[in-house]
This record gives sequence, structure tokens and C-alpha cells, in this order.
Amino acid sequence: MKPLVLAHRGASAVAPENTLTAFDCAFEMGADGIELDVTLTKDGIPVVIHDDNVDRTTNGHGPIKQMTLAEVKTLDAGSWFDTRFRGAQIPTLAQVLEAVRGHGIVNIELKSVTLKSDGLEQVVAKVVEQAGMRDRVIISSFNPFALNRMANCSPRLPRGLLYADNLPIYLRRAWLRPIAHPRALHPKYTMVTPKLVNWAKSKGYAVNTWTVDDPEEMRRLIGLGVNAIMTNRPDRLKQVLENS
Repeated sequence: MKPLVLAHRGASAVAPENTLTAFDCAFEMGADGIELDVTLTKDGIPVVIHDDNVDRTTNGHGPIKQMTLAEVKTLDAGSWFDTRFRGAQIPTLAQVLEAVRGHGIVNIELKSVTLKSDGLEQVVAKVVEQAGMRDRVIISSFNPFALNRMANCSPRLPRGLLYADNLPIYLRRAWLRPIAHPRALHPKYTMVTPKLVNWAKSKGYAVNTWTVDDPEEMRRLIGLGVNAIMTNRPDRLKQVLENS
């Protein structure tokens, strides 16, 4: 079975990441789903942005958590990428789910680094439920405690544990079942080996890997039987899959 094509922050090689335009482009390219990042504004609204601050991807400055939604909506999230996208906004999670409903899967990465909850998990679960997207999302995070909180507040939402090669193997094993309770593993692509894929599938875990734009690497991962590949170039991955 061929892996799903998940557009990393949308079609972020051709449009400003984590914007509605990038998500629209991804589905126009034939992506099976999108991956996005979520954090809370000062007034507790889940918005879609990767970084802790708005400096890199907008014309603003400062931490997103210190801004209200009204302040966030004044920012230009498109011009940094190309002036053709001037006026693009940072969307709320609710706006994205409304826009993509019926198009595909949404991988929601919780941007949480804390042991204690800031309320992100509960708010995200509520927005997903209100959008009627419970069966079309997967919740991922590098933070196993965030996944644990999500499991407690909304156990029916599937969860994926993100990790990179800088995480010691004993921590990956310690966090896997007792804390994160994931249904899928989301390793960096450099960590994906036949041994990992076989072990994960023997334990009932899906393997969804990130972030792959090189065609040769795409072919390697397809051959290993991963379940999903996240890419900034969903058009390229679709082409590789069609020729495989």
C-alpha cells in the first residue's frame, strides 16, 4: 500500500507556510492531507503558526502567546515569502478545518514544551469536535506530556509521537507507551530503517515520517513501507508515487 502524501505546513515550497493558500495549493497538487502547527494566542485562541514568535513569517515582532487574536489578524503572513501573497493572514485552527473539510487528513502538531497544561490540548480537541473532524485528524507532538493530556481529554483522537535523532533511545522507549500513548510514530526520515518499520508495525504503530523533498529519499521510504510521508513538495511526492 502506498503511503499518504501529507503536505508539511501546506505546499510550503510554493506558498507561505501554514496559510490557507498553502493548504489550498497542497490539495490542488493531490495531497492526501496537510500537516500544520498550532499554538494559543494571549486570549486562548488556537492559531496556525510554527514558530514561538511571529518574526520569521510575518511583518510583526514578538511571541505569539503575547498577542491577542485581533492583533495576530493585523499581521501580513505572506509577503515574507513573496509579494504575490501580501495580505495572507495567520489562520485560526477553526478556519483551516472549515476550509479543508472534505478534502483530506489534517495532522495537527501541538506546539507545547511544558510539563503542565496551558489549555492547548483541551481547546484543540473542542475545535476539532465542533468542526466534525474527529475522524479526519491526527494529533502529533514532540512533547509526550502534551499527547498524554490529549489522551485524557479526548481519547478517541489518534496521536502520533514526533521525535528526531537527538532524542536518546532510552527516552523514546520510556515515553512511548506509559506517557504518550501514541497510535503512530513520527520519526525524522533519517531514522527510518527496515528494523524500525518492522518493529513498529509488529506493535501496531503506523510510521509517518518527515520532512522529505528529495526524490531518492522518497523512493527509499516508499520501499520501506511507511504509512505517510510529510513533504514541502506534495506535487513531487505524488509524481514519485505514480512512477513507483
